[in-house]
Amino acid sequence: MAAMTPLQARLARAALSLSLRDLAAVTGLSRNTITRFELGQGAVHAANLARLQDVFEQRGVVFLPADEVGEATVRLRRTSEG
Repeated sequence: MAAMTPLQARLARAALSLSLRDLAAVTGLSRNTITRFELGQGAVHAANLARLQDVFEQRGVVFLPADEVGEATVRLRRTSEG
């Protein structure tokens, strides 16, 4: 599993319509930790980063690496309903 980027974290949270408060509650991380990572301001422990990414992936986020076309991004897994 490649480490998610701050941009991917912001995109994943937006795609899932999660507020900072909601994501903090689900992950057990502080809003400050999440904000600091999303803004690329300072180091975040690897375990915290893994926890964030795991929560996003459990909710259907797929992390796509950067390529010759563009930046690293995310997409949502298709559901059986759609």
